[in-house]
Amino acid sequence: MSTIRMKKMKADGVPISMITAYDYPSAKLAEEAGVDVILVGDSLGNVVQGQQSTLPVTLDEMIYHTKLVTRAISAPFVVADMPFMTYHGSLDQSLHNIGRLMREGLCKAVKMEGGVEIAHTVQASVQAGVPVMGHIGLTPQSVYQIGGYRVQGKNNEQARKLIDDAKVLEQAGAFAIVLELVTDELAEQITKQLSIPTIGIGAGPHCDGQVLVFHDLLQYASPVIPKKFVKAYANIGDSIRNGIAEYVKEVKNRSFPSQEHAFHAELEAAGPLYGGKSEG
Repeated sequence: MSTIRMKKMKADGVPISMITAYDYPSAKLAEEAGVDVILVGDSLGNVVQGQQSTLPVTLDEMIYHTKLVTRAISAPFVVADMPFMTYHGSLDQSLHNIGRLMREGLCKAVKMEGGVEIAHTVQASVQAGVPVMGHIGLTPQSVYQIGGYRVQGKNNEQARKLIDDAKVLEQAGAFAIVLELVTDELAEQITKQLSIPTIGIGAGPHCDGQVLVFHDLLQYASPVIPKKFVKAYANIGDSIRNGIAEYVKEVKNRSFPSQEHAFHAELEAAGPLYGGKSEG
């Protein structure tokens, strides 16, 4: 998979499948399932670290998790999130941080949240050889500024701003744009007006691809918090909890481990080794 391949998929009307992954086993399973793109999202702050937002996630943590994912896969295109305030300072510092994530994490692209206000950073990154995926609509790193986790693009002013942001990001060289919690109608218009793919999450069926969080679509959480834009395809949270509960039960009643799980010494050595008498 490559940025060129993704753009061709848009042109050919072939949907792009994308999922988050944060470690080796989840990335391995995603690749085996045939996913096109893996996002090492700063959403790990919420679903892995138990944070209230993505803001506390550091660059070092993103590098660490990206390493785990890229170590696992060969075919999917791996994109890693630039964490909060690592690409909003000087261009030199931003490019330094982007270079660290690419070089140490071994991802193939980075994702940045924002529109017009980050276009110069996107352009400089692309000119430096870094593929950049944009992200507009609900931008979790700005959640306190935009007033919470709310659907974006409901009125004309918001819609015009998001269309402008998308076009500016395309002009700056972004190879794709995530549309998060954007109205169906607006997502369709943006998708039609861009030559680069749009990847939707809570943005309806008209985007060129879709992305969901690993833990959401598999209900790998406790408690599971339903989201309108998420379809659950499995419930591994219950399976894990039930499996561990059965293990605890068998340890308590001494049915595990049984003899089939035990190892035994050779009969000739068992006597003298453990204080018994050897034969002969």
